Amino acid sequence: MTTFRLHGANPQKIYESFGIAAPEKIHDFSTNTNALSWDGEITVDMRRTLSDYPDDEATEVRGILAGRNGCLADEILVTSGSNETIYLIASYQTGVCNAILQPVYGEYLRALTAYGANTRNIMSLDELHAEDKTVWLCNPCNPTGLFISDDEIENILAGHRDKTFVVDEAYIDFMYSARSSLDFRKHPNLIIMRSLTKIYHLCGSRIGYVLARPETITRLKDRQPTWSVNSLAQSAAAAFLRDVDFPEKTRAYYREEMPRFISELKSIGRRLLPTEVNYFLMETANDEELMRFLLAHGIVVRHTRNFPGLDGKYVRVAARSRGENDIFISAMRKYMTR
Repeated sequence: MTTFRLHGANPQKIYESFGIAAPEKIHDFSTNTNALSWDGEITVDMRRTLSDYPDDEATEVRGILAGRNGCLADEILVTSGSNETIYLIASYQTGVCNAILQPVYGEYLRALTAYGANTRNIMSLDELHAEDKTVWLCNPCNPTGLFISDDEIENILAGHRDKTFVVDEAYIDFMYSARSSLDFRKHPNLIIMRSLTKIYHLCGSRIGYVLARPETITRLKDRQPTWSVNSLAQSAAAAFLRDVDFPEKTRAYYREEMPRFISELKSIGRRLLPTEVNYFLMETANDEELMRFLLAHGIVVRHTRNFPGLDGKYVRVAARSRGENDIFISAMRKYMTR
């Protein structure tokens, strides 16, 4: 039995775990990053950028984000990716009851366990208990791609004012239909996490941000290491964020490509779960067999064995370029008729 990695991406390690030699060309459908390339420029003085200390307030990036989100700079904390945000919040959860809406990104549980929080998995927000003080959910959800409407979340926030809700919106920019408009300023019990790595091709530099009331931002900042977000990440994020048209170009691409991609796979008999973002779950009776077949064709997908409620019954597929998606469709046709 193959030992599966905790996270997707890094195709070379996936090939190694399966004991298969990696081909020269790999099509990585396991990572949910943007398939649309960016034609802008990031201009930095590398010598100075690498030798000088970063701006520990991330002033430029915070200013752009404040304008983008219609809020104040002191309602934003720029972090070294969403993972740092998760661990900062978790650091205040020692001994506190945390409910995690599953299936979801595994780093929530990992961080909470590291800080001695009490955790329990829930499959619906209707399962919240009185003792739950912090609730974690990903919206739109990773790995399912499902989205809980603003109205539903607003009602839950209003009905559970004694609980803090951590809403991870890492994939919000990939929603090609509706989008979230949750206003954290109306809800002192709401913390919104956002990522800049997925849509802006910045996974290697690690940068994200938090939207919350100033008092919450201050508490998180108190535990954030000084110079947490490096200078290159800040410069690159600022360059991307100045291109105000890029997010809509991204959504326009997926608005056209996702229905086509999904329709083609359904037409050859594959069962896919509904999604509102750039990835989806595809049902499989034998995930290892399917993954091995695809790896032999230079294609990497994400297993779901470490997601409660999914347990390897699906693989997660993130749409790539139209040409790569056609390669995936062709491989699946071969799989279905082997």
